[in-house]
Amino acid sequence: MSDIISQYGTIFLIMACVFGFFMAWGVGANDVANAMGTSVGAKAITIKQAILIAMVFEFAGAYFAGGEVTSTIRSGIIDIEKAGFADSPELLVYGMLSSLLAAGIWLLIASHNGWPVSTTHSIIGAIVGFAVVGISVDAVVWSKVWSIVASWVVSPMCSGIIAFFIFRSVQKLVLETDDPFANAKKYVPLYIFMVGFIIAMVTLVKGLRYVGLDFSFGESLGIAVAVGVFAMLLGVLLLRGIKEVAAENEDFHFSSVEKVFGVLMIFTACSMAFAHGSNDVANAIGPLAAVAGVVRSGGEFSEQSGLPFWILLLGGGGIVAGLAMWGYKVIATIGRNITELTPSRGFAAELAAASTVVVASGTGIPVSTTHTLVGAVLGVGLARGIGALNLTVVSRIFLSWVVTLPVGAGISIIFFFLFKAIFS
Repeated sequence: MSDIISQYGTIFLIMACVFGFFMAWGVGANDVANAMGTSVGAKAITIKQAILIAMVFEFAGAYFAGGEVTSTIRSGIIDIEKAGFADSPELLVYGMLSSLLAAGIWLLIASHNGWPVSTTHSIIGAIVGFAVVGISVDAVVWSKVWSIVASWVVSPMCSGIIAFFIFRSVQKLVLETDDPFANAKKYVPLYIFMVGFIIAMVTLVKGLRYVGLDFSFGESLGIAVAVGVFAMLLGVLLLRGIKEVAAENEDFHFSSVEKVFGVLMIFTACSMAFAHGSNDVANAIGPLAAVAGVVRSGGEFSEQSGLPFWILLLGGGGIVAGLAMWGYKVIATIGRNITELTPSRGFAAELAAASTVVVASGTGIPVSTTHTLVGAVLGVGLARGIGALNLTVVSRIFLSWVVTLPVGAGISIIFFFLFKAIFS
């Protein structure tokens, strides 16, 4: 039993909860806005509706499918044995506290300026920073870090390519036909089925075992098809109310068609929020779970400690609070400033990004939702030609991505030594 842990255990736990909530708040203000930006930018939903959708689906994603990535953030990036945490577990506690605080502060700055940075980078940069400087270079599992670094290139490329082809299919099947409105009504239910099926499938296969439900692959497939069909029927009901109004199409040829896609975007917004909750809640609660585990066991660090329900609750609550208070700033960047989005374009971007994120969450790789979504929006823009992109905004976003890692690491190192000085 470590003396420092037994003496200050309760204080550490309270600090971890406060910093964890602050970090989750930052995730909500910055990252959830990414998830919702395309829907709001395409005018499919209002900001208020976006916040309501996010409250329900972010929370559901975090709770039902958030466990896999949390274990990577909690114990996958640092080699526990080489780091010597068995002898001095308080070092891990200082490190995780400083990581949460550093990432939270950087997200606060970025959200204030409307930059869509990656919360995944912020926290990983912070953890790697304190581990390298505060403990030793060997303490970091570099192979894990490189796979995460590779995902920063791979995930926007994957979602960009998927978005490009989804939007090309929309152009071929609907927009470039003789009767786009009739074809929109014909094909949009199939796209809605796809959205329901993909999200349900990944959740069932990977996420639910943390809540004590375990389905076989066959059962998962059956349930996912049922969810897809249910979503499709719901979509068909909603589409019934949309009629083609010739007068509306005078200014913009596809006005009525885009209304049909507007219904689809409600579904993709839900799926994007769910995907985001499943991947990014880990950034806030992974370090918190690590601190809670060490304090609860009196200084023993086990890599396989269970994830308490209240930690997921705290993470989900923080995310929703951040979005409600400050989310509108980043929503404007993603939704309006990269390329002009209409519902048919926004849908392609969101479906591609959500698919990439849920598949990655399922495999436990913490990808950046920001990167996947920006990649997908770029893919849709490119499907219309390079001139459709606002390259100054794109370059500014890329720059903020590059800066995130070193800034997160730097702030984290300062706090690490500060906590060490105060408590040791």
